[in-house]
Amino acid sequence: MDIKFTNRLSYKQARLTVLVGFILGTALSLLQIGIDYASEDASINREIQSLLEISHNPASRIAYNIDSELAQELTLGLLRSPAIIRAQLIDNNNTLLANVERPAQQSPYRALSDFLFGADRQFENRLYLSHLPEESLGTLHLDVDTYAFGSRFLRRAEVTLINGFARSLILTGILLALFYVMLTKPLVGVIRELSSRDPRSPQQTKLEFPHGHENDEVGVLVKVANQQFEIMATEIQQRRNAENRLTEYLGQLENMVSARTTELKASNARLSQSNEELEIARRTALDMAQARAAFLANMSHEIRTPLNGLLGMIALSLDSPLTPEQRQQLSIAHDSGKVLVELLNDILDMSKFDAGQLELERIPFDLGVLVEDTANLLSQNAAASVELACLIAPDFPALVLGDPMRVRQIVSNLLSNALKFTRFGRVDVRLSTQGDGVRIEICDTGIGIAQEAQVRIFQPYTQAGAGITRQYGGTGLGLALTYNLCEAMNGRLSISSEVGFGSQFCADLPLPCHTPAIAPPALSGKIIAITDAGSGLAELLGSLLPTWGLDYQRYDIEDSLAGRDPDLLITDCPECLFGLRPAITAPILLVTAYGSFLPSEEASALAPLQQQARPLARNALYQTLRRSLLAETITLNDAQLEMPAQIRRADILLVEDNPVNQLVAKGMLSKLGCAVTVAVHGAEALNQLEHNRFDLVLMDCNMPVMDGYEASRQIRRSGRWPDLPIIALTANAMPEERERCRAAGMSDYLAKPFRREELIALLDLWVPTTTRL
Repeated sequence: MDIKFTNRLSYKQARLTVLVGFILGTALSLLQIGIDYASEDASINREIQSLLEISHNPASRIAYNIDSELAQELTLGLLRSPAIIRAQLIDNNNTLLANVERPAQQSPYRALSDFLFGADRQFENRLYLSHLPEESLGTLHLDVDTYAFGSRFLRRAEVTLINGFARSLILTGILLALFYVMLTKPLVGVIRELSSRDPRSPQQTKLEFPHGHENDEVGVLVKVANQQFEIMATEIQQRRNAENRLTEYLGQLENMVSARTTELKASNARLSQSNEELEIARRTALDMAQARAAFLANMSHEIRTPLNGLLGMIALSLDSPLTPEQRQQLSIAHDSGKVLVELLNDILDMSKFDAGQLELERIPFDLGVLVEDTANLLSQNAAASVELACLIAPDFPALVLGDPMRVRQIVSNLLSNALKFTRFGRVDVRLSTQGDGVRIEICDTGIGIAQEAQVRIFQPYTQAGAGITRQYGGTGLGLALTYNLCEAMNGRLSISSEVGFGSQFCADLPLPCHTPAIAPPALSGKIIAITDAGSGLAELLGSLLPTWGLDYQRYDIEDSLAGRDPDLLITDCPECLFGLRPAITAPILLVTAYGSFLPSEEASALAPLQQQARPLARNALYQTLRRSLLAETITLNDAQLEMPAQIRRADILLVEDNPVNQLVAKGMLSKLGCAVTVAVHGAEALNQLEHNRFDLVLMDCNMPVMDGYEASRQIRRSGRWPDLPIIALTANAMPEERERCRAAGMSDYLAKPFRREELIALLDLWVPTTTRL
């Protein structure tokens, strides 16, 4: 039988061999062309540099003599080089001595040459005499047309590629002939003999070996074919036996498939049941999450509503005439209520973390003032034997970028924790920069935390031990919330503590600098401090006063101050003052614990005396020093006394069903100069709007008859009061409540219990102020 030429094994082998040879030859040709290209590209610069070196001395003498004719001859001589298309000779005064050029050579291959070597190259040679190399005589400029070199390279590349193709063609013919003689011809003979045999014939003669191929692959093929003929009969019998066994196996296989099918059906049934159970568990988890959210919202509403009345009434009472004892008692009650509000806020914040709903602001704020204000607010919680100090680095930025409310929570929680567990010694709040962020350190000398307890104090509702809860109280939420806040800001909260030796909490927060530190105007004067070397006051004064330009010296309590005449004396030792006053006539600044000021009689005996509570704030200290050193007095001139007072002439509609909350809001608004009309539900509020004009509506959300949401929607749908501000009053502090209020058409949101400052801020935003004449 004949085999098509393109299907023959010899052709395929020759084709593959030639293809490999062609690819290899082409690759080697391209490699040779690449090497030739690199050599040619380098030779351009070498040849032109050699030409410049040859022309340097004549060009230098021509530029030195300023000979235009010789310059013209030199440039014309350079132009004889086929690569030079322009030559210029310029002296050191930028005078053109010679300028010759000719057009570049054009060719169909020029674009390829320009792509490989660039269209032209420019060379410049500074001219100088050999004995005066530092003195420039001028410049020789050459523009080189690279085509003179590129055409030479392209011709060589063309010859290289043609040779490679020719060698591949010759190799193809030789290999085809060899493979046909050595392989294809004997194989075709064997195939023809096999094709002529009848496989059904019982007698099969052996195949003859092709001449000269008895021991090679063709001979082995013939030998194997002969062996196959011999065992063919045996294989037929074996196949029949195998067919019988296969029939048996098929029966067994059907039984196995049937059993497996039954098993899979059972597995599918169990899987379906598992999926149903998982779906039920998922729905149960969703229902539990919704129930928790509803519980938190109800708890927030139920607790905040009486808290609003409690704190509001106490705040109103504090504005009335009281005895010192009554004022102290009411202040303690008001502070306790604020602690309860903070605890409620901590619980709600933890729920926001669990739900992934915490949002962070990124605005500029003064972190130093925030820390000082927070420490000043919490100083009343410090024991009289504990020194509280705010130590802020002098170069700390004036403003940083971040969320001031959440940073205040971090500082407040850490500082409250330190003050609660410290009865003697010091509590320091340190503020410094750390890379691109800030570091807030709260150090105390309190009871400390055991090593094994440090790993669990950041878990919610967990404290270092049961005895801690019994002795000091607390819920265990503060540190857990602080840790979560630091992580939400991409920061880190760490602890270092030892039982009996105090604790150090370190919060590293990525709050970048917005405004660098601003140094106040320098002061001049001599300041003496009488305090222990290890006190926070000594460290604070030592870091601040020298930077303000003051001469500062510290002395121990037992040191004598005879012969010293300071401009101001600062001390935290009230017992030392009576012994110092006869010898020191300068003003005295006494720094004491919160609520430990000297009585007015003793203070008058020590005049001039100023008293400030710990911790000292930087600005308060600076203003005190400035007044004392510059002898400034604060007076009101006649123009200031005649300035009219700013009041709010506003008509407010208060929609509130709770009588206590009505009294609180009405009392606060009346003291701000507002006329208040009360409605107990939304329907009554709509009726009031029909008959009266109001500047603002304070709308409670949960009321009988008609709630605040529906009332707000009806006010907006009517279109009669499009610009009327509606402020939501709600005890539900969950995040979705704000969105629900806005969806109902309310303009803003005020959570109960609210402070007078928050109410004033809302009035400033929505009600314009007027002047009492």
